[in-house]
Amino acid sequence: MCGIVGYIGPREAYPIIIEGLKRLEYRGYDSAGIALFDGTDLKVSKTKGKVADLEDRSDKEISKTGNVGIGHTRWATHGVPNDVNSHPHLSNSGDLVIIHNGIIENYESLKQELISRGYTFKSDTDTEVLINLIEDVKKKENVKLGKAVQIALNQVIGAYAIAVFDKNKPEEVVVARLGSPLAIGIGENEDEFFIASDASPFLEYTKNAVYLEDEEMAVIRFHKGIKIRKIHDDSLVDTYVQELQINLEQIEKGGYDHFMLKEIHEQPKAIKDTYRGRLRRNDAIIKMAGVEDNMKKFLNANRIIIVACGTSWHAGLVAEYIFEDLARIPVEVEYASEFRYRNPVIREDDVLIAISQSGETADTLAAIKLAKSKGAFVFGVCNVVGSSIARESDAGAYTHAGPEIGVASTKAFTTQITVLTLIALRLARAKGTISSSDFRQHLLELEMIPKKVEKALESDENIKKISAVYKDVSNFLYLGRGYNFPVALEGALKLKEISYIHAEGYPAAEMKHGPIALIDENMPIVVIATKKGHYEKVVSNIQEIKSRKGKIIGIVTEGDVQVKQLADHVIEVPETLESLSPLLTTIPLQLLSYHIAVMLDKNVDQPRNLAKSVTVE
Repeated sequence: MCGIVGYIGPREAYPIIIEGLKRLEYRGYDSAGIALFDGTDLKVSKTKGKVADLEDRSDKEISKTGNVGIGHTRWATHGVPNDVNSHPHLSNSGDLVIIHNGIIENYESLKQELISRGYTFKSDTDTEVLINLIEDVKKKENVKLGKAVQIALNQVIGAYAIAVFDKNKPEEVVVARLGSPLAIGIGENEDEFFIASDASPFLEYTKNAVYLEDEEMAVIRFHKGIKIRKIHDDSLVDTYVQELQINLEQIEKGGYDHFMLKEIHEQPKAIKDTYRGRLRRNDAIIKMAGVEDNMKKFLNANRIIIVACGTSWHAGLVAEYIFEDLARIPVEVEYASEFRYRNPVIREDDVLIAISQSGETADTLAAIKLAKSKGAFVFGVCNVVGSSIARESDAGAYTHAGPEIGVASTKAFTTQITVLTLIALRLARAKGTISSSDFRQHLLELEMIPKKVEKALESDENIKKISAVYKDVSNFLYLGRGYNFPVALEGALKLKEISYIHAEGYPAAEMKHGPIALIDENMPIVVIATKKGHYEKVVSNIQEIKSRKGKIIGIVTEGDVQVKQLADHVIEVPETLESLSPLLTTIPLQLLSYHIAVMLDKNVDQPRNLAKSVTVE
């Protein structure tokens, strides 16, 4: 989940790498480091902390000149976050330097073998083992750096995206990937090259990029271009250059205090962008190429299996209700991390839908590969164009949410639900499980959702006042029923992620089966109680809470009277169909978690111990 950046070309490398690391800091911010070749020697600076700390240290430690360099921002796996374990790592000779995203699983056995040959280690990382393995191969086999990297990688087990260079041959950088993303930006005249975990570090310099596939490596030579090979069999791979579709403005804060707040407020546009061109209300049709081209697969499916992690898993739970309710197709929602290890029953007539914002989630990728090996049809839902899941899936649909930089997902959740709703509606229409009038009503309501999200966002000041009341509590409960049970789970997750307050989400009826024991005058309970659905049942649950002196924050439909009389606080959302209500009820929960975290002076965009893209197990 670390971020890697590199540059080779005619410009000064330092400012490009530092700015690139700032844009990738959402991927990890335990430590940061940089290595530059200044024309005569290799200069390395690294430190525990953030990229700003690296800048301060670099000012004191190194010359910032040089036209080739690599940088790294870390989310710790092997070895605690400290200066020594920070990347880049040097080989014993000091000639080779590496940055690495991923985990080398057999590093301990490789380390012991290298120790027996006289190598020593300063850090606790698997990465230092890898760079010394590359050096050992280079010396023993008397081969160039690219070949040494290839031979070494054939000895390791695990996941990686790496960039390596040799100070004795600084006109080239060697990169490789397996399970972790890696993009190569190509300058206009092909006389400079950018390396990064995603395209954001080089957007202002080029729109042309090559994405390495798994088990591919590339030797990048100044003025000589890129040569890509398969790691295992050394075969050459054609270089496929893609034109990037995002721009620099999309990855800036745009006047908001935090990326998370910006992305919460971007949801009306993001939802509209997600259904634009797909939802044609006047013609009463939904058109999605990935679904249309594989309609028989969906219609003949024995069941749909949804695999995802975190927020995407919650979107999958909402989709379970939608697919079963509208399209009458059985659905199972699985944590990708559990699915891959429990020997699941997968049949050739199953459809697996994999959901991931980044398209790089390691466990979800592994679940895809398992399902494909069993003959299942895999449909990917992700946000990042050209990502690993997009390429690995048989077909799929992008959410078109735009870059999401805040670690706590917001617009990813609502746009994933939007895509999954479109698919369910299209399948329901094809199967005849929804009437023409209901179908048209759903299209109309879905088209109105962006405006209704804007209306829900107008409750911000009210939510800020509620946040001030409860910012110092130790626990929260979130309750919902039906379509809004997954929203309760997502609301609790958001609060945990960025405020570090313990919170749990439950189906409202399950409160009596244990959680009710926690309720007292100090316990705030967020209850999603919109009019559509199980309203009267939820009102009964609220009365049970009230009788035990719990503090009730009600998420209600505009104009609600009954819950307003019972709750300590209410937050109104516009009325819509029950199946679409999660797109609105999640908005106040996102804002509640945001304001509480800000009031507690937490780092909203970079919460502790987390990273945006989980590319390791």
